[in-house]
Amino acid sequence: MVDFHKRILFSDEAHFWLNGYVNKQNCRIWSEANPQVYVETPLHPEKLTVRCALWAGGMIGPYLFKNNEGHNVTVNGDRYRAIITNFFIPELNNHDVQELWFQQDGATCHTARATIDLFKDTFGDRLISRFGPVNWPPRFCDLTPLDYFLWGYVKSLVYADKPQTLDHLEDNIRRVIAYIRPQMLEKVIENWTSRLDYIRGSRGSPTPEIMFKM
Repeated sequence: MVDFHKRILFSDEAHFWLNGYVNKQNCRIWSEANPQVYVETPLHPEKLTVRCALWAGGMIGPYLFKNNEGHNVTVNGDRYRAIITNFFIPELNNHDVQELWFQQDGATCHTARATIDLFKDTFGDRLISRFGPVNWPPRFCDLTPLDYFLWGYVKSLVYADKPQTLDHLEDNIRRVIAYIRPQMLEKVIENWTSRLDYIRGSRGSPTPEIMFKM
């Protein structure tokens, strides 16, 4: 399909900690002696959970997960389906775009049967997801534009003035995302095709189903 990569709506969630904490799980320290490094962090740091979706023509979001009292909450199946029904689909309709494919990762709240059925009602077979018509390959999270571009870009800017409250942090997130222009997104999506080419060339593994659509 010509320009298929421009018709995929990539989606993802990220945590923004008020203290600027970044998950260093993948960091490694090489030393002949045990470095005995200790990093003190709050047991329950304050954070915002943010969801966005983007494609070559624009963005939907940010959406921040909160309850009716305005308190920040974690993501579960019911809350995820609620934002899809009450926020995501209406916003998508406002963009007046047709025949977009929707991509999501394989998190449990994303792939419950009720959630997949909800997406099929909207996108039909144009769903790229675990348990969907087109499978998103496992352990490919760094292949989405939100992981290799959006979250790092936004986090590099929202902490510049050292926000001290969640409201301040939220304002920064909304402001930074609002200034992202379609021209930037077009370049990001073009880069996605280069990443596919690299994976095909370096891994020598079977091409994920999504690549056959191109």
